[in-house]
Amino acid sequence: MMLPEGITEYFEVTGAKKLEDSYEIYLEEKNLPPEKYQKHKLTSKGFFEEVTIHDFPLRGKACYLKVKRRKWYDHDLDASVHRDWALLAKGTRMTEEFAAFLKGLDRQYGTECLDHRKAFQA
Repeated sequence: MMLPEGITEYFEVTGAKKLEDSYEIYLEEKNLPPEKYQKHKLTSKGFFEEVTIHDFPLRGKACYLKVKRRKWYDHDLDASVHRDWALLAKGTRMTEEFAAFLKGLDRQYGTECLDHRKAFQA
């Protein structure tokens, strides 16, 4: 596949567009709660705002990954939770491409994911 190896373990391709000068590939995080919350009562609360990551060119055209990260409500903690991509990157063996993808997510989302109260305002 043309996506970074390992990405389909956590994300589902929901669409793709061929534009005049670029490609757009749409990805949504699968509803697979983070391991550290597996024993908690969670309810999926949709997604954070979509972000765009500029990926490697495809057939001479720019390629953009349109990514939606999932968020859950943890009834046990009474808080919003999400997957910690920085932790995942440190704790697993992955390809350089997938690591670069995760770094792109971290740059795009920044600290907004750290404020649990913001998660349900959107």
